[in-house]
Amino acid sequence: MRYRDQPTVEVEERVVGDPAAIWELVTDINLPARFSGELQSVEWLDGATAVAVGNRFRGHNRNPALGEWSTECTVVELEPGRRWAWRVTAGDNQMATWGFEVDPGREAVTVRQWARMGPDPSGLSIAIDAMPEKEGRIISRRLGEWRTNMEANLAGIKGLVEGAGTGAPAPAAQDG
Repeated sequence: MRYRDQPTVEVEERVVGDPAAIWELVTDINLPARFSGELQSVEWLDGATAVAVGNRFRGHNRNPALGEWSTECTVVELEPGRRWAWRVTAGDNQMATWGFEVDPGREAVTVRQWARMGPDPSGLSIAIDAMPEKEGRIISRRLGEWRTNMEANLAGIKGLVEGAGTGAPAPAAQDG
């Protein structure tokens, strides 16, 4: 696995509920901070208040192995009621693209969250540059952390929609 290939991770959860209510949850930029072990808080920038192409927000993150950092994100795609995606940047570097999808079905709604690394260098690139022989392991571990937090987000959404409480926060990513 190579960073330059822009590795991707995707999780999905079937949720019994109203697609419009689920869409409202996945477009709430603060919702993942309730469930993720890494994302701590989020705020809209430049007076934005809702998901729309071009709107920007800042996320504040914490990871035991990586420390604390903030990123700026720009909504780059929107298909109302179905899909939205945002690009994570630091300066001119496009470090990742993330998205949510809502796919209504006959008996349940399939909710997906996905993320793709790159194409530009990110904080992960420092570790890869220092240990190029471990690039695949470094990427695999980071994708695993992303997967854990995405699974917590979708479990939280399922809990909110299906009335099973608010879901439990994801455990913080562990070193080692």
